[in-house]
Amino acid sequence: MSQYFLNNLDEWVKMQKKMLDTFKEMNKDVTSKGDRLELVLASRAAFQHMIKTLKAFDQWLQDPVILSNLTRENLLEVWESAYKMLLELLELDVRHTSAFRAKAEEMIKTGKVDPLFMLKVGQQGEEGERGRRQTPPITM
Repeated sequence: MSQYFLNNLDEWVKMQKKMLDTFKEMNKDVTSKGDRLELVLASRAAFQHMIKTLKAFDQWLQDPVILSNLTRENLLEVWESAYKMLLELLELDVRHTSAFRAKAEEMIKTGKVDPLFMLKVGQQGEEGERGRRQTPPITM
């Protein structure tokens, strides 16, 4: 049983290292010659893998057996890294959403709006809050 557990950890680390290499390689291609679609797909792949990893970390931190064997230093390292990632994500979201809002306002004012965009804007206005990004409540 303990060897099975250790093997699972080894496999997880091996998979994460492979993903690290894959994303590093993808980054070279997508930043130098990627078109808009490739940038969207790469970003979505990155977010999906982050979500998977974050869910696994969350499960890890809910396991009493794991927690009873992690030192304060281990947990402090996790918190400090999570905090840095959180700040970076929130800063990205604020920058991106603010920039998109400014661009959308400019397009609306100048009448240079894709008809599908206007349709979406109109539907969201009619449906109230639905146009906002949906965020789950924070639970502790």
